Parts: sequence; structure tokens; C-alpha cells
Amino acid sequence: MSNLTSLIRRAPKRFSAVVAIIAAAIIVPAVVFAWGPARQTFTIEQPADYVTFNSITNNPAHGDERNFVQIKEAGASNSTYADSISLTPGKTYTVFMYYHNNAATNLNASGKGIAHGAKVRAELPAVVTKGSTGTTANGYVSATNATPVTVWDDISLKNNSASDIAIRYVDGSAKIYNNGATNGSTLSDSIITSGAAIGYNSLNGDVPGCNEFSGYVTFNFVADQPNFTLNKQVRLAGTTEWQENVTAQPGATVEYQLRYQNTGTTDQNNVVLKDALPTYMNYVASSSVLKNTSNPNGKSVSDGVVSSEGINIGNYAPNSTAYLKFSAKVANDKAAFCSAKTLKNVATAYTANGSKQDDATVNVPAQNCGEKPHTITVCEISSKTMITINERDFDASKHTTDLSKCAELPHTGMTENIVAVIGLGALIASAAYYIASRRALNQ
Repeated sequence: MSNLTSLIRRAPKRFSAVVAIIAAAIIVPAVVFAWGPARQTFTIEQPADYVTFNSITNNPAHGDERNFVQIKEAGASNSTYADSISLTPGKTYTVFMYYHNNAATNLNASGKGIAHGAKVRAELPAVVTKGSTGTTANGYVSATNATPVTVWDDISLKNNSASDIAIRYVDGSAKIYNNGATNGSTLSDSIITSGAAIGYNSLNGDVPGCNEFSGYVTFNFVADQPNFTLNKQVRLAGTTEWQENVTAQPGATVEYQLRYQNTGTTDQNNVVLKDALPTYMNYVASSSVLKNTSNPNGKSVSDGVVSSEGINIGNYAPNSTAYLKFSAKVANDKAAFCSAKTLKNVATAYTANGSKQDDATVNVPAQNCGEKPHTITVCEISSKTMITINERDFDASKHTTDLSKCAELPHTGMTENIVAVIGLGALIASAAYYIASRRALNQ
């Protein structure tokens, strides 16, 4: 620490602050984390006699320079910089990359100690899979006249969450800090592709040798976790409670609701909803209504939800929700439901981050199809006569089982036939009696 204090005292005032920050945050020993390539190393007392980067093993402000990439949560104390970190979805992280041309100071005057074409580059994984105990991200420092031309170090990104985490670089976040004219400058976003030029007096790729010309670069990325939910429910038309399943008779109309919610940390654009109706369930044309932030009161949309392509319901930021409601009718065909049927239809939500499904069920009970109708005798209210009808055709507004309500004898059915026979017999008997009486009088 005495060597570090001496270094800070000797350094120009502005650079002293930079060294102090690094000293407080990044004094780390050589550890098992990967770096490369294998190369000749030097000490702060005996630097290199040629251009080479990050090869001093006892830098008082940094320790072993081969371990030059660290990470922390953005906004956290510099003392939290580390070689690995467990990511939390939605949080932003800062990556630190130290650079130091180890050529001795006395080589700068002749130009032999000045690095040319110097740049830094970061290589970030697109995704850190769930359960990962260490997905690497790499940092590179290079110069066209350095030996080796490129040096690299890595950090470890962990994911303890239940879903994959996507890594998103924050545009414009790359900054360089040193004692030169470029201190605090913004670097090109090419830092995560082909590399961004660094420099001391300008960002021209020239970095003189010695500790006073060293510096560091930081940039940010966000740990995004795309995710969403899809929930499908059903209710009988005219009711208010949404359910996972309902019971309906043939010919009944039901309403379906698809609820999509962006539960992740990143926007999801061009979300598509699709519903596959089962046999015996028919979509009611022009019944689809979409409700979301842009349409809080709902708006009519196309019938595309039941098409093979589905319907695009738009773009959704994290925590936003959409509801798509439509109607369908159970086939009005009792013969189709002689046995009970379960009509399950499956809804699917498609996003750039995958798809999910959910379903709802309409239960149609068995109908009376093949049994012989049971007949009953009732009093027909309007005519006050007794009639025989099928029991399933009984209508309390037209019929009553109180036969005393009928003032006349029935005119239909077996009873009427019996009465007719009796009446005819009586008539025949009377005629015979009359004829017999006449014969007796004439004798």
C-alpha cells in the first residue's frame, strides 16, 4: 500500500483520482479465472522493453494486470467489482476493463514504446441460460504493434432464476477514463463488435508506455428476461364470471377471453394470438374485441383470432396487458350430443421470445336421442280438453296435469274411442228395441 500511496503522490492530480478509484475497487490477486494468451510477464519495477499490454503482475493500483475485466451492479460501490456475478432480471450491470501499455517510459521519445491501433472489445453472450453457474463474457485489449497483438480476460455470469436471461448492451454507455485529453469520452458502440479505438490525447489508437498513460473503460448492459403469460377463460353469454370450464346446452352461446401479459423485463413486439375452435363450436362473426392500454374501453378487431395466422395485437412493454374477447356458439344439433361431449379449444400466444398455450372447456351433457318418448295425459288449458302428449313436450303455460280443470270429455286418444264404441252400442240396442216393440203391437 505504501508503493500505491507513493504512486498517487507522484502522479498528476487528475490521474491520481483515477488511480485512487482503481485502487479502491480493483486490487485483485491472480485467480483461477481464465485469461490469455500465455505471455511474458513484468513488474512495475522492471517494465517491458517493447509494446505489450496488461502483463505486469504487481501493479499497485490493480494487482495482476492479466486479470483486467471485472463486473458490478450499476450504481453499486466500486468495492463490489468482482470476477463473477449472479444476474437479476431487469437490473443493469457495469463492466470494467483496465488497459496498460507496459513499455518503459524511456521508449516513448523514440516512438518505440507507443502502441498504435490500440482498441478494446467486449464479447457478451446473447443469453445466460437458467441454472447457469458461469457463462463467460470476454474483454480484449489489442494494438497492431503489441506483442502479443491481443490479450484477453473473462468474467463469469450466473443465472439462478427460473428462465433464461438475455444480455442487452446499453447503447452509448462505453466510456474511457485516463489522465489524458480523452478522459470521460464516449467510445463507439463498436466496442461489442469489431472493437472501439482508445487513446491518450485523442481516440486515435495511440497509447504511450508507462503507468501514467494507463486507463480503463466501462460500459453497461441490462439483464433482460423476456417472459409472458397467457390465460384463457370461458363463460355463458349473459353471465359475468369467467371460468376455466362451463356447462352449456346445444345452441347456447359462450364467450371466451384470452389474457396476455408481458411479465418480462423487455418489450415484446408484434404479439399474435390464435384460437383453435373444436368441432361443434362455431365462431360468432364480428364478435372479437381487443382491450389494452391503447384501447381501455375495447375496440372491435378482425376475426383473425380463429384463422390459421391468428391476429397481431401489437406491441407490449413490461407489465402491460391485453384482453381479447370473442363469442362462439355450440352447434344446435341434439343428435350430435346423444352422448356427453367435452369441447376444449386451445389458445396460443406467439412472440419473438417463444409461444405459450392455454385452454378452456365447454361441457355439453348427453341429450335424449334414442329412447321411446314417454306419454302423459294432460288438460289442455286453452281448450279445456284432455289430450295425450310426449312428456318432454309438456309446457306449463299450455298444459296442466290437474285433469279436473277439463270440463269436457277428451276428444282424442283411447278414451274417446271407448266412449264412441259405447255410444254406438247404445244406439244399436235402442233401434233393436224399437223394431221389436213395433212387431209386438202389430200382432
